[in-house]
Amino acid sequence: MEPTAELNEDFSEPGTAAVPWAKVERLLEDSEMFWLSTVRANGHPHVTPLPAVWWEGVLHFCTGDQEQKSANLVRNPAVVLTTGINRLREGVDVVVEGTAVRVTDRHRLTALAGLWKSKLDWDYEVGSDAFRDPDGRTGWVFGVAPAKVLSFGKSPYTQTRYRFS
Repeated sequence: MEPTAELNEDFSEPGTAAVPWAKVERLLEDSEMFWLSTVRANGHPHVTPLPAVWWEGVLHFCTGDQEQKSANLVRNPAVVLTTGINRLREGVDVVVEGTAVRVTDRHRLTALAGLWKSKLDWDYEVGSDAFRDPDGRTGWVFGVAPAKVLSFGKSPYTQTRYRFS
């Protein structure tokens, strides 16, 4: 389902329009690296770069079951993932807010492992409820269905919010 786009004119250049959702979705599909923000037990943020895969309207990422990200997500599944380009006057940056839900369905994990291989050339085996890397480490897969997405166009400058019903 396509979200409703709302241009924030207070933070956009005069005469600009909202970035079309199709452009934002294409950026999510094409991006390889994202910044994941989670919340530590003490309430402090934890931010780390990682690859992610956009599939069927959900942004998926994988993290080791012993990593700080996993511990944070068990306590508080609220996340923000960002991607874009590190240039001031070109491109579009995207912020995805939502709740990380662990993916344990074997059929879905198998499809995602195929996407990781085709997009990122990462080899994952599918276990009963997680990925396993070639060294035998367990990787939990999470999916984030967007609750809110923001895009920040940088030529011209625009700020757009996408609402999901």
